[in-house]
Amino acid sequence: MFVSRELRKKNIAEFLLYMWQVEDLLRANELSIDKVEAVMVEPYNLPAEQRGELVEWYSNLIDMMRIEGVVENGHLQINKNVVIMLTDLHQRLLKSPKVPFYSAAYYKALPFIVEFRNKSEGREKPELENCFDALYMLWMMKLQHRVINEETLAATAEISKFISMLSLYYKEEEEGKLNLEEDEA
Repeated sequence: MFVSRELRKKNIAEFLLYMWQVEDLLRANELSIDKVEAVMVEPYNLPAEQRGELVEWYSNLIDMMRIEGVVENGHLQINKNVVIMLTDLHQRLLKSPKVPFYSAAYYKALPFIVEFRNKSEGREKPELENCFDALYMLWMMKLQHRVINEETLAATAEISKFISMLSLYYKEEEEGKLNLEEDEA
């Protein structure tokens, strides 16, 4: 919870990937708050108040996963909402002549996004979710010390650059610093 708060403020893309990891960790612990507490809370020796907050947060996430039917796979609505917000911003950025570098980054990444979508089960998912799937896959492969081929590294590097730029624009928007409107002459 503490990490998620900071990531939400600093980098929305990292926040989303972190939350997906939390979902997977909760599943790995069979959505058992006792197991989650033993594996994901106790090792950090937090003060009682912080420990209680963290256990409550995990417990609430577990409840939401059960209610929303994402016990075995899928993502919580709160995480889907992040993708929806980012998709809205993405569409506005693509339409704005004020951010040509964003469009360039997107179109440079697009062939890799399409290729990943075609190779994965992502045909029905929003395009940005496919991007996050690719980045999450890479992250998991690295954590598992799996061999990653050069093509995958190159593709995810382009997707990562694009998503990083989107995250920066999201932060600017959150801070009230993003203006995509045409300046009047």
